[in-house]
Amino acid sequence: MARRVLNQRLRFEAVARHFLYIVACADGSLYTGYSTDPERRVAEHNSGRGSKYTRSRRPVRLAFVEERHSKADALRREIQIKRMSREEKLRLCRLYGGTRALPLRRVSAH
Repeated sequence: MARRVLNQRLRFEAVARHFLYIVACADGSLYTGYSTDPERRVAEHNSGRGSKYTRSRRPVRLAFVEERHSKADALRREIQIKRMSREEKLRLCRLYGGTRALPLRRVSAH
């Protein structure tokens, strides 16, 4: 039984596509995540089922997507991007979709 489950997981792993993504939130913040289907995941974020962080920052827009060879590779890259500065993340997003794809961070004028 365990061998059959392992074989099914290996088959899924072989056909599954693995992505890491960055979404731009309505408040100007950026959220980085992993998914096998980034468009579905953005829809989940926008419906309030994505993550606690994005739930109160809707709507979110896809700002960056990168496909990786394996889930492990995608998760490693996700961690690498999460450690980047905001400016580095914005640079990635601009390379992907241009500067118009990102909202400006709101700054209060005090």
